Amino acid sequence: MNTHTFLTEALGWGFVLWCIGYVLGIVFFFIMPPVYVGWAITPIGIPVTLWVLFKKVKSVTFADFAIIAIAWTIIAIVCDYFFLVQVFHPADGYYKLDVYIYYVSTCIIPLFVGWRKPKKSS
Repeated sequence: MNTHTFLTEALGWGFVLWCIGYVLGIVFFFIMPPVYVGWAITPIGIPVTLWVLFKKVKSVTFADFAIIAIAWTIIAIVCDYFFLVQVFHPADGYYKLDVYIYYVSTCIIPLFVGWRKPKKSS
């Protein structure tokens, strides 16, 4: 994976996807109990993530998708900590089952797509 591809696919899309979840979380916070926010984001986040991986990510090797998986997971964990936990100090805590499922999904989905995505012939 060259530097431009890494910056775009691993860091850029990772941060964009995290921002989508962040904005959805803020919107949902005002319309539903906080305990359900993560569960409401998941059915939106998974299809959006799959769309990005199949339509926007041009990487073809499983190794590239492994790098994307690691980068996206690190972005999710670090941004959650600094922009959710440290900023909002959730009264009942932040790290619950929905968050752990989110982190695992963030890592597994790119790996799955890297394994399943059709390889383009030269």
